[in-house]
This record gives sequence, C-alpha cells and structure tokens, in this order.
Amino acid sequence: MGHAGAAAAAVRYLRALPGGGAAVGPPGPRPELRCVRDDECVPVDQAVFRQVLGNFASGVTVVTAPALTEGAAPAGFACQSFSSLSLDPPLIVFMVARTSTTWPRIARAGVFCVNVLAEGQSDLCRAFARSGTDKFAGVPYDAAPVTGSPRLTGTLAWVDCTVQAVHTGGDHLIVVGRVDALGATNGESGPLLFHRGRFVSG
Repeated sequence: MGHAGAAAAAVRYLRALPGGGAAVGPPGPRPELRCVRDDECVPVDQAVFRQVLGNFASGVTVVTAPALTEGAAPAGFACQSFSSLSLDPPLIVFMVARTSTTWPRIARAGVFCVNVLAEGQSDLCRAFARSGTDKFAGVPYDAAPVTGSPRLTGTLAWVDCTVQAVHTGGDHLIVVGRVDALGATNGESGPLLFHRGRFVSG
C-alpha cells in the first residue's frame, strides 16, 4: 500500500469510529479554530511552558546558508527545533522564530545546510546563537556539495537542502526542506544535546 492508500485507509477507519472520529467525550460542536487575539491572555504561562518542554532533550544543529553576494558573509543560526519529516520524498523540517534576523537571508538564498553538532561543540552553538557578530569568524567549513551552503567541520552529520515550503506556527515559522544530499562525518563522537536549559552529552 502506497502513502496515498495508507492515508485513505486511516481516514476510512477514523470515519467508522463513533462520532466519525471526533474526540472521545460528551457530544457537542467542535471548537472554533481561531488565533488568540492581542487583547487575550495566552492560555499557558510562558515560563511554565519552557520549564515543562525543557524536559524533552533535543539535539542541537546549526542551520547555514551561502552568502547572497560575492564578498558578503554566509548566514547561520543555532537551531534545536529540527526533525526528519518524510522518507519519500526525503524531507526535513526546522522551526525558526519570526523575529530571527538570520532567517530572511536564508529565505532569500532558498537553500540551507543543517549541521548536526557533536558533543564538545557547545561553544560553536553559542557562537551561532548570538546576533550582531561575525558568527563564522575562525570557524572552519567547506561548501555542501549541492547548494554550496557552509558545511561546518567536526559535526556529526550534515543535510544539504532546498527550501520546499514555509508554514506559519504561532510566533515561529515551520520550514520544510527537500534533501539534496547528506552525510555523516564524525561517527565516533556522541551528539550535543540540550536538556533543562543546559548542554549535555549524548
């Protein structure tokens, strides 16, 4: 069964459930889908949200893009919100804050490379988390094979991508990338992880 067939089977199954696949509970109209207005309070305290979600350990990456013009610097930022998305076609996804000053440069380039950081690269992550500095100063890298985006030296893996789609997600953007090339470069090291507000080794 292909992807379309599997999706259709899932829909048929959900429709066959009591209530046509609606959530279990008292019957009633589904809530209206809408955005929270500026004059409303958010339903969850942001500090509590960060504290609770911080219990989920995540890998750490640096997303890079080539310079837009000759003589200009490439772009890059530290990113925890990264995941594989699809095997066929090969897609990955990362999330970036709408307020990011680096994202517009990556968007204009239309391509990027995800560099998966290894343990011991926390200083590299901190450098790419800063703004208003030359993030690539003293950082060795070469060009990813398809897009030419910076491929940082010493990382665990790299994923060379073209921007496939961008979706809104609250105060972030959800960026889907089509994988053009990828590879693992440092198999003996463990990953750099972020857990409860600090770096830990995998």
